[in-house]
Amino acid sequence: MALTALRNWVFAKVNGQEAVPIPGDTVGIEHFREVYAHPNADGRSEGAVLSDLFWYWLAPGPQVHQEHLEPGERYDEVARTTRRFLARPHPESAERATRAAERVLDEKPGRTRLVRLRDEMMPIWAEFYYELVFGEPCPRRARDLIVANATDVVTALKCLGLRHMGKRAALTRYLAEKLRDHPLPLPQRLSPEEQVLYLQGTFFNTAVVQSSEAMTHLLLAIARHPEVQERLRTETGDAYLDRVLSESFRRYPLFGIAHRISSGEIAVDEHTTLPAGSVLCFNYADFHATGFTDPEHFDPDRWEHRAASRSNHIPFGVTANRPCPAKGMVPPTMRAVAKTVLSRYLLSSTATHVRSILNRGPCVLRPVDGPGPDRWLLRYLRVRDRAGEVRRDVVQLVLGTYMVLDARRKRLAQRYFATHDAEGRVKR
Repeated sequence: MALTALRNWVFAKVNGQEAVPIPGDTVGIEHFREVYAHPNADGRSEGAVLSDLFWYWLAPGPQVHQEHLEPGERYDEVARTTRRFLARPHPESAERATRAAERVLDEKPGRTRLVRLRDEMMPIWAEFYYELVFGEPCPRRARDLIVANATDVVTALKCLGLRHMGKRAALTRYLAEKLRDHPLPLPQRLSPEEQVLYLQGTFFNTAVVQSSEAMTHLLLAIARHPEVQERLRTETGDAYLDRVLSESFRRYPLFGIAHRISSGEIAVDEHTTLPAGSVLCFNYADFHATGFTDPEHFDPDRWEHRAASRSNHIPFGVTANRPCPAKGMVPPTMRAVAKTVLSRYLLSSTATHVRSILNRGPCVLRPVDGPGPDRWLLRYLRVRDRAGEVRRDVVQLVLGTYMVLDARRKRLAQRYFATHDAEGRVKR
């Protein structure tokens, strides 16, 4: 905990005190949705020092990453393109996810294994999104490149490893070659090079990383709660699985902080007005913990008679301000992958489960028809995971501080907007 507090202090000192935390002293939890959905809370990158860090982590191509484009015609065209790729019937998406999971799991040995769930999920989502984008099965070479790229991005984001731009560039080269042989209807406001980076950033960075993280949280929660796993195996239909999924999103939101830059004043109440240029940092975890009895407890049954739309529950953001474009596709595809995994394995874990999931979800997978659980393996997992927490704290402190300083030195976002406007045009 001391190392975590020190790391947070270093980050705050290096990045400055420009942000407005929401909820916080200025904007309370009761105004969270209202401010998030305000039409002036629409800036994404320009004008925030914090953007330099996110651009650094997401390179190459953060300037054309959908979530970091400023509002305007270029963003609108990119967003339409993304929605077109994702606009598939739910049964078709679920079937594709099942096929991807089966192809990857068929390669695994049929014995009890100690795994990291995120590492198990990455190849599945690489296969899924490749087929979604290109309309054909994912070659093994492409899968390996996508997984290497996505792993490098998420490891850097969590400050557990430095960036390896060679791994990311290898995928960029592959996608450029693929598009030359297999053209796709991509945003015409983007150059050919930017089109490649758009695909890489949107589908093979963010989509693969977030889907893998979401599945890791879901499966680790199931592994740590035997009573939940037993009900999933005995109850028919998807109703209980849907409640487990909702609770996983509530308890372990994928986005810790979402930041926006206000393009104009935002009147919060009669006493508070946020000026233009404010960097608004919306804390999903705090929002999801408010208004629930015993919020730290993982309880799928809290959703049996409770509507998510009337709760502090926004796993995919708010409709009025750039919601996740995959929000309709994610639940059916995650259900499909979870069913495929549970049809093959019994899951057990004693690992720590927190939102940042720095341990990548250690878990014992035992074939459903295999021998009983290996208690010694679970004890080993517990000891290894607890020992790893100290090492991870030290690594985060050292590498995180270095990357924050390096991002401030490179100033990727600030330099870009010094020479380009919001539509990506070079300033005259």
